[in-house]
Amino acid sequence: MKFRFITGAAFLFLSFNGFAQDGLFKQETHFTHQDTLRGSITPERSWWDLTYYHLKVEVDPENKFISGKNDIQYQVLEPSKILQIDLQPPLKITKVTQDGKELEVNHQGNAHFVSLEKPQTKGATNSITVFYEGQPKEAVRAPWDGGFSWKKDDNGNDFIATSCQGLGASVWWPCKDHMYDEVDSMDISITAPKGLMDVSNGRLTNTTTLEDGRKTYTWSVKNPINNYGVNINIGDYVHFSEVFPGEKGPLDMNYYVLKDNLDKAKKQFKDAPRMMKAFEHWFGPYPFYEDGFKLVEVPYLGMEHQSSVTYGNKFENGYLGRDLSGTGWGLKFDFIIIHEAGHEWFANNITYKDIADMWIHESFTNYSENLFVEYYYGKQAGAEYVIGTRKDIKNDRPIIGVYDVNHEGSGDMYPKGGNMLHTLRQLVEDDEKWRQILRGLNETFYHQTVTTQQIEAYLSQETGIDLTEFFNQYLRDIRIPTLEYKFENNKLKYRWTNIVEGFDMPVQVDLDGKNQWIYPNVKWKSLKVKTEELTVDPDFYVYSKQL
Repeated sequence: MKFRFITGAAFLFLSFNGFAQDGLFKQETHFTHQDTLRGSITPERSWWDLTYYHLKVEVDPENKFISGKNDIQYQVLEPSKILQIDLQPPLKITKVTQDGKELEVNHQGNAHFVSLEKPQTKGATNSITVFYEGQPKEAVRAPWDGGFSWKKDDNGNDFIATSCQGLGASVWWPCKDHMYDEVDSMDISITAPKGLMDVSNGRLTNTTTLEDGRKTYTWSVKNPINNYGVNINIGDYVHFSEVFPGEKGPLDMNYYVLKDNLDKAKKQFKDAPRMMKAFEHWFGPYPFYEDGFKLVEVPYLGMEHQSSVTYGNKFENGYLGRDLSGTGWGLKFDFIIIHEAGHEWFANNITYKDIADMWIHESFTNYSENLFVEYYYGKQAGAEYVIGTRKDIKNDRPIIGVYDVNHEGSGDMYPKGGNMLHTLRQLVEDDEKWRQILRGLNETFYHQTVTTQQIEAYLSQETGIDLTEFFNQYLRDIRIPTLEYKFENNKLKYRWTNIVEGFDMPVQVDLDGKNQWIYPNVKWKSLKVKTEELTVDPDFYVYSKQL
């Protein structure tokens, strides 16, 4: 197959589920104006570029109440007078100021349109301050349902955390809540209840004690950060640390856990440097040396908050003690440490512009689990792990969602996406080349927001293979390629079915006592054979059917 750049996604937004003339699965669409305001780059967002946030929040767990303000600095790309800020009810914006002067705000649900009085000159750097307060949405099942988690530890202390991917950071703080524009740097100042500590992103740069005994913790983030990666974690924390000898030099690795769990954490968190060693090998240097790396215990399962990865896996190997692959290999490591920290490369370093492309985060990070297994236990072990996760694939909807309405694709982006990448590795046929492609992704798109088309084009270029139909098949369709075959008169006849138009992926099979490539497409092909036994290499995520 020859290389050809992919110039666009063959995906139509229709009002039904089914297959269109191009053979691709089309998703049902029922979206509101609020979905468009949340999920699209509106005119009120596009004219300004985020440069800096200083988020200041006081947390009152007794009343499940927060109050604060966000200083939002931006550069003017094109002159305009209306600026969109996002904040979800029941939180309320109390006022917005620029240069000390209060501004008019038009509230439209989750979107708030600020009328600026100061001339916005192209190239100028300006700022506004948004004041807000209220009782934020409480997470029902964090992290899948976002918001604040107001919990207690075993000693009766408040144990508080935020999580908000998908739902959006605007569920708890006012921001430009679209993934395309990451702020360049940020300070986070959180006032915690008396006797408790806040741990947020980046490095702790200041601690101030207030008259009533509460403390304000200020954390500084030096790298670009996505909105949902920002977090508050408040608890009765103790701290321990180590320095990892990384590819870019000494890397500070800090750990914050409830004091009663210190001994368990010191044992379980040994997976953190193991993770760092494996993933720097596969993906390149950890992307945020300036901000360090943290694992922070929280009262929910965990999340990939940038440089502040949260952890709630009960200090057990596997996923809450279970092996998601069913092979035994998943009990060799702590799933949350490996998976959520893997997102530092694929989610926090390389970030989707639109949540419809969430596979860029989850497929690569699902795949990182088997690369971790391979690094420590061998290539066969890694393959067995990722193949074992196929049992959870539903093929219910395409992996890519609907654009511009904050709509993510199927949960198959995890196991199916990981197996798609494992299949692609087989096509490359060169493990070191494949490793350099993965490292190259993180170098080429370092600290960038990207689209599926960019990732597809890069992989086609670097593999030397035209992957257009490959990605159409696995990302935009729900069918799994099926190799139909039959034996007639000392010949093997074979073809692909359940495929998108133009799909012609070669596949390795065991035939005539040896492993060899065959090159099926939609039409019947034939090959002389000595025996009538064929087995498809299980490293390919395909089905086979003998007629």
